[in-house]
Amino acid sequence: MDGRKDYQGERGIVAPNLLNREFDAVAPNQKWVTDVTEFSVGDRKLYLSPVMDLFDRQIISYAISTSPNLALTNGSLRTALTTLEVGQKPLVHSDQGFQYQHNSWRTLLKNGGAVQSMSRKANCYDNAVMENFFGHLKEELFHRVRFLTTDALETTLREYIHWYTPKEFRQSSGASARRSTGLRPSRLRPLISRTDLGSFDLETVPGAPCSTSTGT
Repeated sequence: MDGRKDYQGERGIVAPNLLNREFDAVAPNQKWVTDVTEFSVGDRKLYLSPVMDLFDRQIISYAISTSPNLALTNGSLRTALTTLEVGQKPLVHSDQGFQYQHNSWRTLLKNGGAVQSMSRKANCYDNAVMENFFGHLKEELFHRVRFLTTDALETTLREYIHWYTPKEFRQSSGASARRSTGLRPSRLRPLISRTDLGSFDLETVPGAPCSTSTGT
């Protein structure tokens, strides 16, 4: 990992690209990808931070906030880590946003037994699966509707992600259920873990925008 200093003087850490665009996984909780995407509603903004399992391309946790701060990204990761079974140590891939270079993110990964991976600088293709999810989400949900408030958008985002997880498996036991039923992986993700952050008044630093990640 290379150390770097942001404009506020706090040193961040850039991890190697261990995922290396190998977006397939043979079992649940081997490879996760995450990012933050931005939505504009009038003069206000809303941010979504999901964590996706590359095994079945399902969202295993997410957080929504009016600020792309550490509480947003740490909240979604913290919830995702609670879904791990004993012995599972996922590779967690992100871009080089300030949130993912921060010590709090690295500490969560270490304590959870996870391994950090980062895209190369300003290279959206290194996190193409998450970028693709954001693109579909915005095309299906955001660009076709005019939202008047961020509250309305947040409600719709939660409904979309709830729909994205098949109803019949929301109460399943996750990885073990997916192994035993014989059904296709994309139909087998349990109830989505949620982190409600509301509007935290925490210090925010611009992240590293990439394609649809911060587009509107």
